[in-house]
Amino acid sequence: MKVFKRLFKIGEAEAHSAIDKLEDPIKMTEQGIRDLKSDLDKSLQSLAEVKAMAIRAKNESESHRNKAKDYENKAMLLLKKAKDGNMDASEADRLASEALVKKDEATTQAARSKEEQEKFENNVAQLDQNVKKLKSQISHFENELKTLKARVKVSSATKKLNKQMAQIDSSSTVSMLERMKDKVEEEEALAESYGDIANESRSLDEEIDAAIESGSAEEKASDDLAALKAKLGMDKKEGEE
Repeated sequence: MKVFKRLFKIGEAEAHSAIDKLEDPIKMTEQGIRDLKSDLDKSLQSLAEVKAMAIRAKNESESHRNKAKDYENKAMLLLKKAKDGNMDASEADRLASEALVKKDEATTQAARSKEEQEKFENNVAQLDQNVKKLKSQISHFENELKTLKARVKVSSATKKLNKQMAQIDSSSTVSMLERMKDKVEEEEALAESYGDIANESRSLDEEIDAAIESGSAEEKASDDLAALKAKLGMDKKEGEE
């Protein structure tokens, strides 16, 4: 069947596609789904047409059966009229016979229409199975397509990341880190050196002033202590002794 050949074509395309060219089976699957949907539309149209023929055959069969009953009733009425004396018996027989012939023709046509109805209904059942199968296949391949697209995204992202990782040279990275470490240590040493120079660059005057200030403070403290002792009379007592 044309549909299953097309499905096989899709599966074969997927089987022979390279892993790094997953966009090819995606395109093939999308085309296959479009073809299946086209076949589904045609099958639905055929199903509708055959159903219409089955309905028409059923209506014709019922119509012919009704005609057969009508002709039979007319034949009975003719014979009754002849029996009641309301009609010539030979004429009634002739017309009743003609009505019965029409009845047989209608019965035959009803049987023929019934056979056509059954034939069309069998075709409808077969077409309905094909439609259901096509719908199931379309749903299956649409789900497969979603999964395939998701796999493409994941594999593409993984491939990109692995490619970036592969392009990183570990030895050059370590070397770069070592150079950065040396640079930081050099900057730290230079900062400490500038600090030492700053401390050593104080002028002699600053040292002298610092020494004077330190001595003045000691002398002032000694004078303050003597004054306090004098105020308390401590120096006098020591002289008397």
